Amino acid sequence: MTIAAEQAKSKAKIWTDSDHSDRVRPVAEQRIWLENISWQTFEQLLEDIGDRRSTLFHYINGNLEIMSPMALHERSNRFIDDLIRVLSDELEIDLCKCGSLLMRIPELKIGAEPDSCYYIQNEPKIRNQEVITMGQDPPPDLVLEVDITNPSDRHLPIYAQLQVPEIWIYNGYDLEFLSLENGAYQKIEHSLSFPNLPAAVVVEFVQKRLELGDRQTLKEFRQWVRDNLKKS
Repeated sequence: MTIAAEQAKSKAKIWTDSDHSDRVRPVAEQRIWLENISWQTFEQLLEDIGDRRSTLFHYINGNLEIMSPMALHERSNRFIDDLIRVLSDELEIDLCKCGSLLMRIPELKIGAEPDSCYYIQNEPKIRNQEVITMGQDPPPDLVLEVDITNPSDRHLPIYAQLQVPEIWIYNGYDLEFLSLENGAYQKIEHSLSFPNLPAAVVVEFVQKRLELGDRQTLKEFRQWVRDNLKKS
């Protein structure tokens, strides 16, 4: 069956604010949800579109989500990524930034492309590898998901099967740290990857950049890390 035929028989939906929350949110990403998509079609779609695309895919149980990030989404993603880099530099933690690494395990028929992901504890294991294969290599130690327009709860079962130990979810207002425990994600107060880091501090600096700009905010965050975490 062709991709077009599968899409025709599937149920497609573009998610909007009213689907999930009564709080008005800015439009930061558009998501298309397709049902009854075979794994073969998903893999063919990845091959046909290739790496030069702006969309991110998540696949599980025949359901395919295609997400197109917009400016607000990307700015938040990249700035939090900058904060993580500052943390690794100041705390002298080896870090491999893998961006929207395509993580898929054909045997389980699951696939995900996060906004950003990082190898930290397992960085030495993949340091010299040009290709990372899920199921053979360890998963990223940390995944960042930015979901300002819509929540990403339906991504969590994918990351649980991939055995990603920690997820950060930023919704434009708050940041949650989640830890994988007994096959499900639970909210935690402090990051596993950066102990003693409160989520509220990350949000504070993400919002502060709107007033001070990126450069000055990163400078102040670097000083905060030196004053509060390097002494821990």
